[in-house]
Amino acid sequence: MTGDEPQDSIPEPPVIPPAEPPPEPYPFWSYVDLLLIAAMTVPCMALGILLVHGVLWLFHYRPVLVVAELLPAQILGYAFVFAAVAMMFRMQYGKPFWRSLAWLPLPLPSFWVVTAGVATAVGVAIAASLLKTPQTSNEITEMMQDRTSLLLLAFFGIAIAPAAEELAFRGFLQPLLVRSVGPIYGILGAAIPFGILHFHEYGNSWRHAVVISLAGVGFGAMRHQTGSTRAAAAMHASYNAFLFLALFSSRKDLPHLW
Repeated sequence: MTGDEPQDSIPEPPVIPPAEPPPEPYPFWSYVDLLLIAAMTVPCMALGILLVHGVLWLFHYRPVLVVAELLPAQILGYAFVFAAVAMMFRMQYGKPFWRSLAWLPLPLPSFWVVTAGVATAVGVAIAASLLKTPQTSNEITEMMQDRTSLLLLAFFGIAIAPAAEELAFRGFLQPLLVRSVGPIYGILGAAIPFGILHFHEYGNSWRHAVVISLAGVGFGAMRHQTGSTRAAAAMHASYNAFLFLALFSSRKDLPHLW
């Protein structure tokens, strides 16, 4: 063998692509964050009430309708709570508010979301009948003493409350519970405090709390199956709209409205 003969080429080692980073855990917030926001909720709601009272006192105005004072305070309270959540997400985790709470476009046609809300309302009405839910006076019925109040409550109950409640219970609470105990118990665990929230509003009736919790199970199932809190809010809005339409159509129960 002479030195002029070509030497065998040494094969290059194979290129190993870099390993993909593991997906970020979801939800990224913790139960400590949940307790923090829960502790801030009452002060935020109280601040909303104080601000509304302060504005009314400043202008020496006293609204005739209770809802004209109550609803703005409620909306401000919601705004303060979610502002605290948004600040926590941004400052502690560097995450956006809406996407973190899965406020995503509807993954299925709106018709089916609305139909699910109406079906849930019918199912809840049947459950209320089976439980013999009492038709007693409560904070809700006491505010429905005139047409203007009822229309304002209907607007709030269809356009604002569903979004706020679904962001809180299905957007913030439910993912934590699902991660810890699985979908079934996670959905149920978020639905129970949702029902308890309305316990006092309906005259401390446990039957009302139970049937509202059942509705919360339906909203939670929509959130889990679609991955969209917005879908759950749309379903909740159609549920409330159906109930208000039923109330409007039953004029014999509303003698002072028409």
